Amino acid sequence: MSSLFGSMSIALQSLLTQQGALGVVANNIANANTPGYSREVAVLEEDSPIFLGNVLVGTGVSMAKVESVRDDVLNLRIQQETAEQCSLSSYLDSMNQVEAVFNETQGVGLQSSLSDFFNSFTALAADPNNSSLRQAVITAGQNLADEFNQSSQSLSTIRQGLDQSVVQTVAQINQLSSQIADLDQQIQALASSGQDAGALEDRRDEALQNLSQLVDTSVVTSDDGTLSVTTTNGTLLVQGNQSESLSAVLDAQTGMHGVISQGTDITGAITGGKLKGYIDARDTDIPEMQSGLDKLAASLISSVNEQQNKGTDLTGSGAGGSDFFVPFTPSISGSNTGAAASMTVALTDPNQIAASSDGTEGSGGNATALANLQYQAIVSGETPADYYSNLVFELGNSISNASAQQDAVNLVLQQLNNQQSSISGVSLDEEASNLILYQRAYEASARVMSVVDQLTSDTINMVAGA
Repeated sequence: MSSLFGSMSIALQSLLTQQGALGVVANNIANANTPGYSREVAVLEEDSPIFLGNVLVGTGVSMAKVESVRDDVLNLRIQQETAEQCSLSSYLDSMNQVEAVFNETQGVGLQSSLSDFFNSFTALAADPNNSSLRQAVITAGQNLADEFNQSSQSLSTIRQGLDQSVVQTVAQINQLSSQIADLDQQIQALASSGQDAGALEDRRDEALQNLSQLVDTSVVTSDDGTLSVTTTNGTLLVQGNQSESLSAVLDAQTGMHGVISQGTDITGAITGGKLKGYIDARDTDIPEMQSGLDKLAASLISSVNEQQNKGTDLTGSGAGGSDFFVPFTPSISGSNTGAAASMTVALTDPNQIAASSDGTEGSGGNATALANLQYQAIVSGETPADYYSNLVFELGNSISNASAQQDAVNLVLQQLNNQQSSISGVSLDEEASNLILYQRAYEASARVMSVVDQLTSDTINMVAGA
């Protein structure tokens, strides 16, 4: 009798085990299209056998655990490439805004205004007493100054916008770090009680992926399954069930927010994620573009005023007469900061344009000299047009290089995601095969129970009729 009841117990246990395995398959199929889901497998184990007399007899099967299929090393690679991709993406988004300010192909930028300004002097040189041409010179100067003002203001506005993006990104990093720490605590609690934490681990992986989009991360898994998450330069973000918050603190000197961790400024140590792209554009590329613009403006103001003061205007003023532009006075000696933003035409009377070189009637020699400034190396050994063209070229080159890097990173990331999908993704064909496998095992176990039940009934009837 014990052997029949033993067989019944084995069949019952098998029924429960196959039912559990079918539940795992059903869950995989249900989550086939769920972002971040890692497929699960039912890990079946043979129960410990027992001795019946001198014979070692098996006692059936049990489902030891449900295990999520994931490759932690591959996940780390994906997080690293994601950080690089998002860094390039946020950088390109930022610099494309800057490029729009100097989009010469769309008629936006300084090139046209520069040409019009110098050409107005060329026209005046041919007819220096023409009041309309004199007014045209002042108008062209005002248009040029306005372009400098607007370009400088646009760069400042873009930079302020990026600064706010830095502040918002730091807040998002803190939110995700806190979420990962909370999930770590829940995962640890489930693991210590022997329960499956696969669903929570999927949520944690997704949170880590989102975090890597914002900042470069390095992840170490401890023996209890909790994580230590830092930036690649070692700034702690998460340690087990505790998270460390970053702060965005305004620097009074620069007017921009720095990223602070436990009292230390780590702004320059960020190497990936959207935060890196915003910081690079805000603190390096835009200031360089602004500096170049200021240098060009300061050189034009100085050179035009110097040449203007060498000539004679229609009022009879000779050398040392009125400046054409309001002279630029730097706040710091040797600095050009603010020249583009403050550039203004000083002359209001067209008769004050010093077109004559010698004061004689109809002389336009100085107007010609003013026009010829466009061909002279007055800005860092370059002509104004060449200097500006190189400035715009460097901008375009930076964007082009970043775009090429982004394409390369996108390709690598796509390959890694495909590899991850082949490991952790749900294959409906494979799950259909497993469904049939466990279904057949379930039906066979039920058949065993039916047979054992019939045999038990027969045995009882035989004993009762004896």
